Amino acid sequence: MTETQIAIVTGGASGIGFGIAQSLVQAGYTVVIVGRNKDRLVQAADRLGPFTQWRRADVGNRSEVESAFADFSRIDVLVNAAGFVLPVSLATQADEAERNWDAVVDANLKGSFLATTIAAPKLAGPGGRVINISSIGAQTGGSRAGGLAYAAAKAGLHGLTYALARELAPRAITANAIAPGFIAGTGFTESWPDDRVSEIIAATPIGRAGSPADIAGAVLWLASEAGSFVTGTVISVNGGWRMG
Repeated sequence: MTETQIAIVTGGASGIGFGIAQSLVQAGYTVVIVGRNKDRLVQAADRLGPFTQWRRADVGNRSEVESAFADFSRIDVLVNAAGFVLPVSLATQADEAERNWDAVVDANLKGSFLATTIAAPKLAGPGGRVINISSIGAQTGGSRAGGLAYAAAKAGLHGLTYALARELAPRAITANAIAPGFIAGTGFTESWPDDRVSEIIAATPIGRAGSPADIAGAVLWLASEAGSFVTGTVISVNGGWRMG
């Protein structure tokens, strides 16, 4: 890169988002991590080093996202990695199911929509990048009951990615999604029982769990000049788990 470029990573304080932020810093970007928890943001920024800034915002809240992005006149890369899962199945009591559904969709889908909409006028053209972090759950419905909201939100993220690719293409800005498989070492998966993890790895042709670095590698490629002709695509990074 000939000049310092700005990358914003929502959900960058932990898990996959932190791994992506770390790789972008190492690649020479100034990275801005965005999240809801100030303490985690401060700790993550300290770990990431001096080329990292943080902004506190709930990505499902438009005014908070606008405030978080207000200081930047140009954004080169936007990575929408914020999100979480809450259980919603057909057996979930209706009030809880609706509450969890709304929270999951706000974080995983609406948040990506708001962040991209607010960042869009600031995205560098040509060359800007939008990279949405989806999930294998969007393609499979999840590995067990309880994934109704998460699978639907992530599948919606695929549709959003396709539509963004069309709207941003005239400015030579790309929009893509990455759908991780099982990624170890994240808050989302660290509490999974050993037998569930063993079952998934046994069904993964590569024979191991993924890591945040595996997802970060795909992000770096999409963000680079080598990825400039790739847009409107969902890239599966799952060790062949879906195939297996």
